[in-house]
Amino acid sequence: MEKIQHTHVEVRGVKLHVAEVGTGPKVVVFLHGFPEIWYSWRFQMIAVANAGYRAISIDFRGYGLSDHSAVPEKTTYMDLVQDVVALLDYFTINKALLVGKDFGALPVFILAALHPERVAGVVTLGIPFMVPGPSVVQMLDNLPNGFYVKRWQVPGRAEADFGRFDVKTVIRRIYTHFSGSELQVAADDQETLDLVDPSTPLPPWLTEKDLSVYASLYEKSGFRTALTVPYRTFGEECITTDPKINCPSLLIMGEKDYVLKFPGLEDFIRSGQVKNFMPNLEIIFSEEGNHFIQEQLPEQVNHLIITFLNKCST
Repeated sequence: MEKIQHTHVEVRGVKLHVAEVGTGPKVVVFLHGFPEIWYSWRFQMIAVANAGYRAISIDFRGYGLSDHSAVPEKTTYMDLVQDVVALLDYFTINKALLVGKDFGALPVFILAALHPERVAGVVTLGIPFMVPGPSVVQMLDNLPNGFYVKRWQVPGRAEADFGRFDVKTVIRRIYTHFSGSELQVAADDQETLDLVDPSTPLPPWLTEKDLSVYASLYEKSGFRTALTVPYRTFGEECITTDPKINCPSLLIMGEKDYVLKFPGLEDFIRSGQVKNFMPNLEIIFSEEGNHFIQEQLPEQVNHLIITFLNKCST
């Protein structure tokens, strides 16, 4: 990790925290999910740099060491997309390979659809093609009311839930909760973090040191932006025409990722419907993979990503 360099880059009125390793003209940009941060790509960054690529991972605005928007609650998905484009411009990167995990996949899809000339290839983990707007809202509407996504869409609900604990406990419980393979639903008299038994150990692939890194970054940023994007901006319509991503693409899904239980999502992937939007998509399922597959099974994920990158670069 000591090879990774850290800087702040000012784009569109905010300073973004940028982690970077490797050199050369072939650039891979990693975009994190929640409760993740740039650090969630630590294994992949070193691996792709050793394979000859320049790896860049950021904290989205309002996350970790990056600035919030002037009014965090007004942050949108398009802010995140435009930040990435501005960052590419800042570094004079004409075209990059984009890797997105969890909600970080959505800016990847939007950027690739709106600015195909800037994207050499797309890798997403845990999320098939989707963009904010009516279709995502409809899918989420079909989830139980006690499911965390719907709970956290309500202003003040997650803030009250999280506010009962220190930040490290919040991150510990979310990581533990999201590592399962089922959709866990809170009862009317429960909050999401109550679903986690406090005596449950961390997953074996996440250390106390890792947890401390995550906690320190969220202690810096808090959760104001993180609860706005993704959870309270899923209805934002970013693309009005029928989107299509034609560049080479890879979807990595863990068979034990609870996201597969979202209504209609697994069928969308396995039936091939997703290829209506991404005709050059390769889909790989990992038998043991869960929602944090890049941290859980880093060597497997590194191999898949580097193999794909090398195909795109030939």
